Amino acid sequence: MTQDPPAPETMAEDDVIDLLLRQHALIRDLFDQVEQASAEERPEAFTRLVRMLAVHETAEEETVHPYARKKIDGGDGVVDDRLAEENQAKQLLEDLDKNGPDAPDFLERLLLLRAAVTAHARSEERYEFTQLRAQTTAAERRALAAGVKAAEAMAPTHPHPGIESATKNVLVGTPVAMMDRIRDVVHRAMDQHNG
Repeated sequence: MTQDPPAPETMAEDDVIDLLLRQHALIRDLFDQVEQASAEERPEAFTRLVRMLAVHETAEEETVHPYARKKIDGGDGVVDDRLAEENQAKQLLEDLDKNGPDAPDFLERLLLLRAAVTAHARSEERYEFTQLRAQTTAAERRALAAGVKAAEAMAPTHPHPGIESATKNVLVGTPVAMMDRIRDVVHRAMDQHNG
């Protein structure tokens, strides 16, 4: 049985770029865990991956991308491209989440999701994070890290395509996050009861 990864909002990194890079590495590890899990372990591993992707992307959308729009060269274009990638990945993830890891084509579709998420992470690291590190102070990056952790603590735990802006996340995200977290508790309780 694999140990749960740390909750994103409790990670020790206090520089936003270091924090997000660590989360990207953790996401790669979670994909590995899902792919390598036995049929019995796969649902739990997939739940961890879904939660990590959902809270990570929400926090970037609420905190990092709006700041990058204002701070980096060509910020609007860079962020718009990342949001389009995030929407595509969320749609793939939502479909996988709905059908579950028992679906016959789950592993094939998981590979598509992994490719989309990996390409997106590489683009963030290359076009957004590099410029953010170069064009912000250590104090700004610490403040952004605190903002990311706060956003992750309240983020939805399942994908919601179409909510890729900070405004939509604030207006729609909080009630959706509450419903996601309630649904997670109910599912865990039912699994424990049936297990």
